[in-house]
Amino acid sequence: MTLKNLAVGDLGWVAGFEAAGRNYRKKLLAMGLTPGTEFSVVRMAPMGDPVEIQVRGFKLSLRKGEAAAIQVEKVEKR
Repeated sequence: MTLKNLAVGDLGWVAGFEAAGRNYRKKLLAMGLTPGTEFSVVRMAPMGDPVEIQVRGFKLSLRKGEAAAIQVEKVEKR
């Protein structure tokens, strides 16, 4: 599953990166999206681009291509 498949309010953690998203990998790692990092989906634009997540204490907006490059595992709400 990738980040673009999650809905507003969902919690998840970064499992890895898609092979097709190699162009984004370095950029995403620099932004703090390392494997094992937990995040929550805060907002999503009507057409799904961009998606805003809360990660490591800050909000981050990602384009569709960037969101599609991130493999995630959904976490059940606590």
